[in-house]
Amino acid sequence: MNGSAGGYPPRRGLRDWAVDICLFLLAVAYGVAWSLESLADPAQPPAPAWSQVLTAGACTALWLRRRWPVGLAVALVPVSTFADLAAGAQLVALFTVAIHRPVRYAAGICAAIIVFRAGFLALFVMFRRPPPDVPLTWVFAFTAITSLAVVGWGLFVRHRRQLALSQRERAARAETEARLRAEQAQHHAREEIAREMHDVLGHRLSLLSVHAGALEYRPDAPPEEIARAAAVIRESAHQALQDLREVIGVLRAPVGELPQPTLADLAELVAESRAGGMRVGLREHLPGPVPGGTGRTAYRIVQEGLTNARKHAPGTAVEVDVAGAPGDGLTVEVRNAAPADPPRPPPGTGPPPLPGQGLIGLAERVSLAEGRLEHGHTAAGGYRLRAWLPWPP
Repeated sequence: MNGSAGGYPPRRGLRDWAVDICLFLLAVAYGVAWSLESLADPAQPPAPAWSQVLTAGACTALWLRRRWPVGLAVALVPVSTFADLAAGAQLVALFTVAIHRPVRYAAGICAAIIVFRAGFLALFVMFRRPPPDVPLTWVFAFTAITSLAVVGWGLFVRHRRQLALSQRERAARAETEARLRAEQAQHHAREEIAREMHDVLGHRLSLLSVHAGALEYRPDAPPEEIARAAAVIRESAHQALQDLREVIGVLRAPVGELPQPTLADLAELVAESRAGGMRVGLREHLPGPVPGGTGRTAYRIVQEGLTNARKHAPGTAVEVDVAGAPGDGLTVEVRNAAPADPPRPPPGTGPPPLPGQGLIGLAERVSLAEGRLEHGHTAAGGYRLRAWLPWPP
């Protein structure tokens, strides 16, 4: 058997004990059968005592075949040559080598058995004391056939075990790959949900933050402005709840069942930002309708650009340009001027969130659409967000 860590063979189980006992009994039965055969034939002398002792030792040594299969098989070659009754133990040792060691070991020991037992015994012993009823060719044939048959049987068992082991490994590998694919799918789904929640809720919540901050900084504002800001806050909160319900519905509904915004909804998005107090200009140069997936990505780009401008450059003018044609692609650009004063968070709200998370998600979305995304500050201190998306002809 193959050794375990530390050079020691693994502990025998019930099946291993059963196999060892059966092979030991087969080796003993082989010796007993040939011994009885010689006693039944008066023309042949009985096996000498030293031959029986060697046979008993060879059968007992089979209990070590799991630890030293090659060494035991080699040691039994001369033993079985002089003690015919030990040939059964020799075949068991050869069978063990064929199963648990490379083929070259089994082939070498098999050749040694044939040469030693058939050659030396037949040529030496039979020329000195040739049995009248046993021809020389029978000894050669019997030794070669039994040895080769045992090696073939051992190789068959070895390949069967290797096949079963490879099947178990393939099954385990397939199970691992399936688990990894499931985890990867869950990871992609979570990323998609995170991008969707950021794109949908970030726009609404930024409106709430701007108008709530205005109410906090100007408690003495005219009642008309307070009422208008409160109406925007109420409407934005209502829309945020609606968007949150849609995002949660995506988790429960099949993919693609819920409606998603397209480029046709861009005017409504700009109007909503204008109602919140932003100065947004929109220019569209499109020869016709844009494909759904491309339009949805363009909508999310503009939405993210307006949200960032509202948070980081409040009060500045924002320009949105959308242009393209089939075959040339769709270009979306959102740019704003430099803010007069850097935005400050309302008192008691803590430090502002780390910037850039929305752009990271937006870059992933554009990359999935096989597009390009550029963003950065302009020479005048403003900011520009520009993306190109493929538009099939």
